Amino acid sequence: MALLDAGAWVVGTFLAVALRLDFTLTTVGWLATLLLGLGAAAIQLVVGYGVALYRGRYSYGSFEVVRALAIIVLGISVLFSTAVIPFGNGIGVPRATMLFAGPLVLLLMFGIRYATRVTLQRSRKPRDDAERALVLGAGYLGDRLLHTVITDPISPIRPVGLIDDDPLKKNLRLRGVPVLGCSDQIAELAQRTGATRLVIALGNVDSALLRRLSDAAQAAGMSVSVTPSVTDLMMDAPTRIDVRDIEIEDLIGRHPVDTNVELIAGYITGKRVLVTGAGGSIGSELCRQLARFGPRELIMLDRDETGLQTAQLGTTGNGLLDSNEVVLADIRDASVLNAIFDERRPEVVFHAAALKHLPMLEQYPDEAWKTNVLGSLNVLRAAQRVGVCHFVNISTDKAANPTSVLGHSKRVAEKLTAWAGEQTGMQYLSVRFGNVIGSRGSMLPTFQRLIAEDRPITVTHPDATRYFMTIPEACQLVIQAGGIGRAGEVLILDMGEPVSILEVAKRMISMSGKDIEIVFTGLRHGEKLHEELVGSRENLERPFHPQISHAHAEPISPERLDKAGWEARMRAVPRDNDTAVIDRITVDRAVDVSTRALQEAAANG
Repeated sequence: MALLDAGAWVVGTFLAVALRLDFTLTTVGWLATLLLGLGAAAIQLVVGYGVALYRGRYSYGSFEVVRALAIIVLGISVLFSTAVIPFGNGIGVPRATMLFAGPLVLLLMFGIRYATRVTLQRSRKPRDDAERALVLGAGYLGDRLLHTVITDPISPIRPVGLIDDDPLKKNLRLRGVPVLGCSDQIAELAQRTGATRLVIALGNVDSALLRRLSDAAQAAGMSVSVTPSVTDLMMDAPTRIDVRDIEIEDLIGRHPVDTNVELIAGYITGKRVLVTGAGGSIGSELCRQLARFGPRELIMLDRDETGLQTAQLGTTGNGLLDSNEVVLADIRDASVLNAIFDERRPEVVFHAAALKHLPMLEQYPDEAWKTNVLGSLNVLRAAQRVGVCHFVNISTDKAANPTSVLGHSKRVAEKLTAWAGEQTGMQYLSVRFGNVIGSRGSMLPTFQRLIAEDRPITVTHPDATRYFMTIPEACQLVIQAGGIGRAGEVLILDMGEPVSILEVAKRMISMSGKDIEIVFTGLRHGEKLHEELVGSRENLERPFHPQISHAHAEPISPERLDKAGWEARMRAVPRDNDTAVIDRITVDRAVDVSTRALQEAAANG
């Protein structure tokens, strides 16, 4: 390339003179022209080598190369013009020779690089036997995907057309691939192009749209793949875009998240942040995301050493467990917690530690009391001791109009957090959301294992519905909520529309290609047919974020906690999921229960 650039100066200089004088130059003039071209070429080589233009500093054919060439050619043209303009006629060449030669030389250099780049791209295009694919989305993600695919000779797919609903893109061609139609024409376009795969390249698309597109593609006999979301690209900064088969998580839990990074950075960056339950599904992802915002110190606390190793791998890239960012402790042990808080002095706390399996806690309600109630109180008191300014308690939708041991224990934790916020005046708040896809022991991993083992899928009730959100989405909004919540509030994340459990099971069976039976087992004790995110006495507002609602939590002081009342109330909770009966107990109308302990517990909410 260096030799070609040098030759461009010789050719460009001759062309400039010849075009200026209609090829009527004398022999002396031609010799002077040759000397000018060779001189400029020599300087081009010296300067180009000096700035590493010919030593691999710039990626081939990039804008950086264009800029470097333009600056060098301009400098050489100006330098030689200072000699040619005053003395040009004396040496037999036009005075403006180098000013004319500069643009011609640049044109030649750019042309050489363009031709080389086109040749390389053609040699690297996907094989003819690669699967023909339609790409849905002619925006940023679609362009990035095409750039990756059309320069990869081993790419498993070959784009044959684009689909986009924007009428302004009707005649658009991206990297040589045309926009053929809109999403309503998927079946028609598949038949016309012979495409057997639909690649959805839309940024932050919601699950409802994904379900519609997936159903349309499958009806046309096409497989479906997706690209990473724009948020994932921003967070992970990949050098290329890889597609993957669509998964059930995409179809039921992919919700756009508008994250205010500046607000988050304001209370995380440079602060000492502690996460309880850091080894759990939510806690480990929370640590991974918090690490991106540059906390001064990230302290990961859990009683599960294997979980802590997973969390450390996600944040530091190693699982050696030999540094003080991992803390092995149980939130039930108040003295140990106080010692840790006194030593480490966290400024921000995310409380994710909890027992969460509803049927297990129905059998062992005392464990829920010890961990979800008293354990949360221990963390709150330790945070108060050292002046923590931001405390985020991670709650659950089962705390809204609770009917289970889990729901009641988490509701009490919300009230204790509100009490701490009232006492400190600081941002002590709770964040409530529904089922988290892919968390340990949750529904989807259970279904996946049953399908893999060719065993029947168990569903509690054909009409049961749940709210779903992926772990990264939930954690993004939890972190966001910590920056906008006010003391004593419960922040409720927008979970979209509830999804039928039976529909999820059917989709997973269909995607597996197996013939799996579905068995209905009936609702378990304390389990609701339809989960709720908002309690019957909670009034919502959305003052800051369109996907986060704010409700006021009635505080309860630790002195009003009553173990006997707790146990009596758990025994009195209706098991038939009659919401009218549940509401009567919740608002302290349980006049048929005579024990003083239960009356006091009901009065305390």
